[in-house]
Amino acid sequence: MTEAPTVRVLLVDDQELIRTALSMVMADIEDVEVIGEAATGKDAVRLAGELDPHVVVMDIRMPGMDGIEATRRITETRTDVRVVVLTTFDDDAYVYGALRAGASGFLVKDMALDDIIAAVRVVAAGDALIAPSVTRRLIQDFASRPEPAVKRRELKGITDREREVLTLVGSGLSNTEIATELCISVATVKTYLTRLLTKLDARDRVQLVIMAYEAGLVSP
Repeated sequence: MTEAPTVRVLLVDDQELIRTALSMVMADIEDVEVIGEAATGKDAVRLAGELDPHVVVMDIRMPGMDGIEATRRITETRTDVRVVVLTTFDDDAYVYGALRAGASGFLVKDMALDDIIAAVRVVAAGDALIAPSVTRRLIQDFASRPEPAVKRRELKGITDREREVLTLVGSGLSNTEIATELCISVATVKTYLTRLLTKLDARDRVQLVIMAYEAGLVSP
């Protein structure tokens, strides 16, 4: 039986206690390895380039460069590195900022440690994850938030069916729900999602949701 590849993790938090606690928990997990720690956004950007992590677990509020700016810089220069934001602050502005900066996950620190570890694995595998406590509010509030200064995104090169799938993704439906809605198989839904990720140059499902709203496919 082939062993699962080890997920290389960089921990970023200005509180040493948080970094130590997460590092100790992850040390007991066979398929996760903490390869470095940083207390500032600036150091996080530097270490992401030097250590080649698969996942960066990123705090938001830090002295100097905050986690959102650090996330933006990392994802702009290292498309192979994924960022999971882990914060005490379950605040919409942070959620939007983190996801627009390129984060593939948004978690809150009061989640169970097992759930945080599971989220790291999910993101490392190329998917995206948002804490259940913020998911529905994110979708509803994102849809109703007016952004007159932002030009509506144009979606070029996708088919009508792909547009339908993107609309349903933006509405928060799971792959199974999309399959039921369109009377197709879950495997076919996954194929459409793969095509959308490629054609729209999106990192993951979270970015597809954002694109659906920015293109006006989903209305409040």
